[in-house]
Amino acid sequence: MKPKAVLKLAVDGLMTILILFLMGYQLWGEVLHEWAGAAALVFFIIHHGLNRGFYKTLFQGSYSVMSLCIDCLVLIVMLLQMYSGIVISRYVFAFLPFGGGMALVRRLHILGAYWGFLLISVHLGLHWNMMLSIIRKIIKIKSGSNIRSTITFWAGLAIAGYGVWAFIDRNFFSYLFMQTEFVFLDYSEPAMLFYIDYLALMGLCIFIAHYGTKMLRKIKKKGKGSS
Repeated sequence: MKPKAVLKLAVDGLMTILILFLMGYQLWGEVLHEWAGAAALVFFIIHHGLNRGFYKTLFQGSYSVMSLCIDCLVLIVMLLQMYSGIVISRYVFAFLPFGGGMALVRRLHILGAYWGFLLISVHLGLHWNMMLSIIRKIIKIKSGSNIRSTITFWAGLAIAGYGVWAFIDRNFFSYLFMQTEFVFLDYSEPAMLFYIDYLALMGLCIFIAHYGTKMLRKIKKKGKGSS
């Protein structure tokens, strides 16, 4: 196992944890939220440094159109999120001379948070095979078990089903399309219940992206075989 591959997985794992942490703003408070956001910025830069090969092969046809679109959208949303987070910062980046237009920047930050969470989850799903392959090599598990694949599929489907319910219950649609300018924050909600919902939402996106791409590959192969 190459150390760089392990490092990539570790950085991606830490970024995922930070993103989940950041979504629970009401659970941890503004100061910790800002420091976690600053840490996410650092890991975001490291992530792109480790994956700089993406830019070298960007126009060589190495990526599917869907994967390329999602990656570019994630990049745009994350840059927007970092910028808006720095502008509205009251602690970590308070020394920077930003002022004015705060209402608009806050709206952009809300949009970036909810779209970013879903897009990053889809991004994880598109690279799920690669991550599972690295994990298998680390813990030395042989791939190719039909029983394990079946169990994984049904477990993923159950999580995805709960994720659909969480998407509706958490009013995600209204935040994604700014049908409301204010996010309802339940400060009394237990952290465990909050993160069960958000992990299910992440699981829903991963499931759709992972198995959706598998289905598209099979359809593509059948199309080539019949031509």
